[in-house]
Amino acid sequence: MEQVVQMEINNIPEAFTLPLRLSLISCLVRGQKTFNEIKLITKATDGNISVQLSKLQKWGYVESEKKIIDKKMQTVYSLTSFGRDELEEYVVLLETIIRDSSLTVD
Repeated sequence: MEQVVQMEINNIPEAFTLPLRLSLISCLVRGQKTFNEIKLITKATDGNISVQLSKLQKWGYVESEKKIIDKKMQTVYSLTSFGRDELEEYVVLLETIIRDSSLTVD
């Protein structure tokens, strides 16, 4: 039986520790995007996007597929089920931190 490790403040995955990685994951939540669409959304450089997309693919958050769009071969990126689940868990962690901080009295 696999043990599930709940995300905690001290074990946030690397995918969420860099603003560009979080931006890439976030822009793919609504569906697949081409590299150019990702570039327009994130306003990052080609090199930075490529490096971070590669890392996210290696970690299983993002997948890519070659498609013909407007008679041109393009790479389309999408969020994996794992990536979506991890993002949801990260959001729950952030919500818990905010909720718990509002319960403390200074």
